[in-house]
Amino acid sequence: MRRHKDEITDRKEIDDIIRQCRVCRLGLYDGEEPYIVPLCFGYDGEALYFHSASVGRKIDILHIHNRVCVEFDIPGEMKESAQGCKWGIKYRSVIGFGVAEMVNDKEGKRKALEILMAQYSGKRHTFPDDIVTKTAIIKVVIAHITGKHA
Repeated sequence: MRRHKDEITDRKEIDDIIRQCRVCRLGLYDGEEPYIVPLCFGYDGEALYFHSASVGRKIDILHIHNRVCVEFDIPGEMKESAQGCKWGIKYRSVIGFGVAEMVNDKEGKRKALEILMAQYSGKRHTFPDDIVTKTAIIKVVIAHITGKHA
């Protein structure tokens, strides 16, 4: 990171940023071009969980390249200036890298869906077997993560 004074290395602060976010951007690469998709997510402190249809571009790419990047941000207030180049925005962000894997067993999927729903509601939910069966679950184990504030 170029500006080390802006780096967030405290894992608790990084986790707090992730838990406050409502959308995660998942960065993928299909061998020819990057692809970024905004997703709802669940976070258990070590891994991220995403739900998806079982077919589509995201799933196709993950079968080719399972190394991914994730991004979270919390925008703050705008810093205005008389000069255009002096404008800015306060924010906190997190970028992480990891390996994605498909969760295929029913109980693993159910656990992932519970983690995902807890991210948004803080409550426990039940999931019908037919929904669990047809829902694709992507688990990203985080290998490296860092934060930044400005």
